[in-house]
Amino acid sequence: MPGLLWEENVDLQAYNTFNIKSTARYLVRIRSSSDLAELVALPQFQSNRPFILGGGSNILFGNDRFNGVIVKNEIQGIEVVSEDHRHTCLRVGGGVEWTSLVNYCIDQDLGGLENLSMIPGTVGAAPIQNIGAYGVELGDVLLSVEVCDLGTGDMKTMTKEDCALGYRDSIFKHTSMVLMVCFITIKVTKAQFHRVTINYASMQHALQEKGIAAPTIRSVSEIVCLMRRRKLPDPTVLGNAGSFFKNVICDQSVRNTLQQMHADIPWISKPDGRCIIPTAWLIEKYGWKGRQIGQAGVCFGHALVLVNLGGAQGSEILSLSEAISQDIRINMGLLLKPEVNIVK
Repeated sequence: MPGLLWEENVDLQAYNTFNIKSTARYLVRIRSSSDLAELVALPQFQSNRPFILGGGSNILFGNDRFNGVIVKNEIQGIEVVSEDHRHTCLRVGGGVEWTSLVNYCIDQDLGGLENLSMIPGTVGAAPIQNIGAYGVELGDVLLSVEVCDLGTGDMKTMTKEDCALGYRDSIFKHTSMVLMVCFITIKVTKAQFHRVTINYASMQHALQEKGIAAPTIRSVSEIVCLMRRRKLPDPTVLGNAGSFFKNVICDQSVRNTLQQMHADIPWISKPDGRCIIPTAWLIEKYGWKGRQIGQAGVCFGHALVLVNLGGAQGSEILSLSEAISQDIRINMGLLLKPEVNIVK
């Protein structure tokens, strides 16, 4: 195909951090908006189901074959589009590694992303998931998203409000259109005006351990990286996609009922009056931590992480997740929702 890197019968094992074996009928690499214009005009593309792939860090291929087109987002670039004495606005390609963007900001003394250090994946996936960690979400800095409708080839710019960002959620998960994030624009703060977010007790404790009394953008990033390494398995050693389930969000009446069942249940209040129940606690409470089905297991270090113990099929990971969900639903009346994107 002229201008496009188009492959057939592609082994996807190297394209997902779960290290699951699956084969795609087609894979095409997109490195510019002109590539997209060419792609959507091809009959071969129009007759196959597309799936947009970034870093493969938040997906599970549930079958051993994907009979469609994997559209690999490889659009690069970090560009300063405007700045004033307090802020800098950056336009970033969807194929840029998220960690590269965070490190760029830290090196430029720009604050806002340091709590999101070491989150795997690419920039294009960030608004879809509204990625977040340690009290910060992408939505805190996002200005706009430039997307391509792969059904029509139309390009459009969406404001943050258009994206309808929520807890690990966005409009992109609730539309019939297949939208590829080509660029995002974010507004980050220059160091002298930036206030770091260290609300989590675990962060405060880690900073105290290191003797850091006045945390900076860089030191917060280093602490976050330290905490993530302690808590989460390295996907190059043990295949995983990070947190498999979302935390449970419920109203206070449900929380009160749960407290009658388990007085020690932890929870965090949200500004809207609802509560966050840590799903890891639920999974551990009902004895799933460290258990396995076939070669799929629940991580010993963090119960929210499902792992490929070696040669697991996507269906095994899926069966394990469904067994956990059913157990929690029967015993607690709570519905667990996957944070991982399941591709069948």
